[in-house]
Amino acid sequence: MTLPRLHGIELHELPGCPDLLRRIATDYLRTVGEVFRAFEPVAPLLANLLTKHDERRIVDLCSGGSGPIVGLAEALPPQLGFAPEVVLTDLHPNREAFAWAQRRAAVPVSYEASSVDALAVPADLRGVRTIFDAFHHFRPQQARAILADAASKQTPILIVEATERSLPAMLGMLLFVPLLVLLLTPFVRPFSLGRLLFTYVIPVAVPLILFDGVVSCWRSYTPAELLEMTKGLDSSGYRFRVEQLKSRGGRLTCLVGGA
Repeated sequence: MTLPRLHGIELHELPGCPDLLRRIATDYLRTVGEVFRAFEPVAPLLANLLTKHDERRIVDLCSGGSGPIVGLAEALPPQLGFAPEVVLTDLHPNREAFAWAQRRAAVPVSYEASSVDALAVPADLRGVRTIFDAFHHFRPQQARAILADAASKQTPILIVEATERSLPAMLGMLLFVPLLVLLLTPFVRPFSLGRLLFTYVIPVAVPLILFDGVVSCWRSYTPAELLEMTKGLDSSGYRFRVEQLKSRGGRLTCLVGGA
């Protein structure tokens, strides 16, 4: 059963949220995705976009704690015959996490140290655009504007959401997120004493991540709603489609735009 969509506010998005707490949330999200290799099924879609559009660069929007894009790009050279470049960007750039991802990556990685709004992508950031687990942050008109900009510029885009607006998804958050935060925090990198403090001594991390996770479910778009956003945007061979892929522990909803 699909629940009505509610556009609540995630705490780590608030302008007044301390950087440390925002990093705690986004670094955790990256880590849990890596541990469960949740986004691996998306690799063929990304490879196809790079190949069809003759692109060698991926511009990741709303990168958070660097997200899954670097790991996905590292798996692509055997399919592509080259190592794609990854550019990490965010409205609130986590420079420490971006630099850490850059140092450990097996593909070329750079990042924008200044704020990049997904609604106003700079003209010099050309390449396949990706958004992982952040499209639900945008209200419908904003989300459509992101898609319209990509379509008007014939820029390929891949949007992937791991959350769903359903009762089982929310129950899963309530049951598993507290345990995962407590278990994974010592292994989150880059290492932070502050993260340990606000997880085990001052119990902030669990309620923060749990609250934002439930809100993410409420804000998630269904495949039908995503397709509705794309009406009237197809042009000159540019098309949108939605695919749902099985993933470890759930399902990924992918909106793909391109030739």
